[in-house]
Amino acid sequence: MVGVPCIIDPEPQKGNGNMSQPDTLPPSDFIRDIIDEDLQTNKHQGRVATRFPPEPNGYPHVGHAKSVCLNFGIAAQYGGTCNLRMDDTDPEGESVEYVEAIIRDVKWLGFDWQDRLYYASDYYEQLYAYALQLIKMGKAFVCNLNADEMREYRGSFTEPGRESPWRNRSVEENLDLFQRMRAGEFEDGRCVLRAKIDMASPNITMRDPIMYRIKKASHYRTGDRWCIYPMYDFAHCLSDSIEGITHSICTLEFENNRPLYDWFLAALNIAGPPQQIEFARLNISYTVLSKRRLIELVEKEIVDGWDDPRMPTLAGMRRRGYPPEAIRDFCERIGVAKNDSLVDVALLENCIRESLNEKAPRVMAVLRPLRVVIDNYPGGRVEEFDCPYHPKNPDMGSRKVPFSRVLYIERDDFMESPPKKFFRLSPGREVRLRYGYFIKCIEAVKNPETGDVVELHCTYDPETRSGFAPDGRKVEATIHWVSADHSVEAEVRLYDRLFRVPDPLAADADYMEHLNPESLEILKSCRLEPSVAQAAPGEAFQFERMGYFCADAVDTKMGAPVFNRTVTLRDAWARVSEKGK
Repeated sequence: MVGVPCIIDPEPQKGNGNMSQPDTLPPSDFIRDIIDEDLQTNKHQGRVATRFPPEPNGYPHVGHAKSVCLNFGIAAQYGGTCNLRMDDTDPEGESVEYVEAIIRDVKWLGFDWQDRLYYASDYYEQLYAYALQLIKMGKAFVCNLNADEMREYRGSFTEPGRESPWRNRSVEENLDLFQRMRAGEFEDGRCVLRAKIDMASPNITMRDPIMYRIKKASHYRTGDRWCIYPMYDFAHCLSDSIEGITHSICTLEFENNRPLYDWFLAALNIAGPPQQIEFARLNISYTVLSKRRLIELVEKEIVDGWDDPRMPTLAGMRRRGYPPEAIRDFCERIGVAKNDSLVDVALLENCIRESLNEKAPRVMAVLRPLRVVIDNYPGGRVEEFDCPYHPKNPDMGSRKVPFSRVLYIERDDFMESPPKKFFRLSPGREVRLRYGYFIKCIEAVKNPETGDVVELHCTYDPETRSGFAPDGRKVEATIHWVSADHSVEAEVRLYDRLFRVPDPLAADADYMEHLNPESLEILKSCRLEPSVAQAAPGEAFQFERMGYFCADAVDTKMGAPVFNRTVTLRDAWARVSEKGK
């Protein structure tokens, strides 16, 4: 029996290329209400077409997972389609690495776009043609204000902006200048192409926004063929239109940009334009989901890369052992709202526990070993106990666990002078070994220099192999163990929340001041039962009494396993909070 793979490759639905229909439909929300009404009025001839349009300038995180699940889930629910599109309009910071990460992570979540993988850069010629069309219609102009001047001319929330002195150039002059911009005649920042809308608009976004800027930077797909690049607001709505998207679902920060989205489509007389709908972005406690700050954590080496298991990236969650179905379950539970809120990370962790509780095989592991010698057990004798992989699922089978004279137990399972409510091993006290005998502690051997207990001497009752004493005596604790001669040495990494406050970005202080110094503890020389010796990268287990763990997908090697703690068995942070009250 091997552990459960953390990386699942679900079979895609045949037909529309989206995830298979769920057994029960998700609860309705305002987005689905809009779609239901559109279908009733035949607004898009009965079509539902969505898209997930990330910018390839970082790794996707759990906030993106909410958008992925929503867009692909709606398409599946209504028998529509969902495209995957890279909105790659800024050559600086975009790369093939990020594109590959996005593709890998969306697939890992369980979604399939079939042959509908698109790039905004696929549409550069068409977007350029649209820009020329707007210039010819007198709705766009080339502006020579620099960045500071443009900021000054834009006005404020209380004062209208001022028109650029270049706003009334002729169509012919604008066409000539824009074509020369494309030809590379001007340096970066020399001029931009702006839409001609309304400098007095109360919505600052509508005050003659930039459509194109000069960037003499090589693009990861188009190379040096272009030196002008469209702005996101111009490219996004038209990319949606080119792909026939019906419902452009995005997060709430784009609400102010919706009038601009609609203006470009209306100005170009786009038939059957898509509708932009905004929903609240995901915010999770003890976490930051700002891509800029995640990049900072990586670049400053606060974490060990984008796939560090403490990161909220999907790559990090996969490496930590989060099952994709648990993330999908989490996204469904939090639902779709119109207002931003802070979701307790404990809900996500509970989804992980529920998923792994059903499928993760149980094994024994001793993370902080304390040597135990059973004095009355024969030295050369080895027994094997038949131990189930899951106490509530016999179909998962069992494994043989060797038992011998010298064992390791968890150091925390022994106290020399225990308090009143400590029921585990102590001098003169008897406990049950998981699946094995009763043992009683006779002596604790200490390091003469430090005074630390380094070895226990115990006796066992050979009549208690069944887990019960024939004379009916009871023990108050059961502890786990491994055989010293047969166990496997491993490195175990105890991951915890990266930040120690619920909202690291709420205070005025630098968010890095709230980093949790105990977010990672690395334990060497841990001892695991031999059944996990050949654990493949990505296999998940429950270490009994310790938590859920996953064989690290990067560092695990044959004969030298490395395990990451996925999640504790219970919410330790909740207990800490209760104690503080």
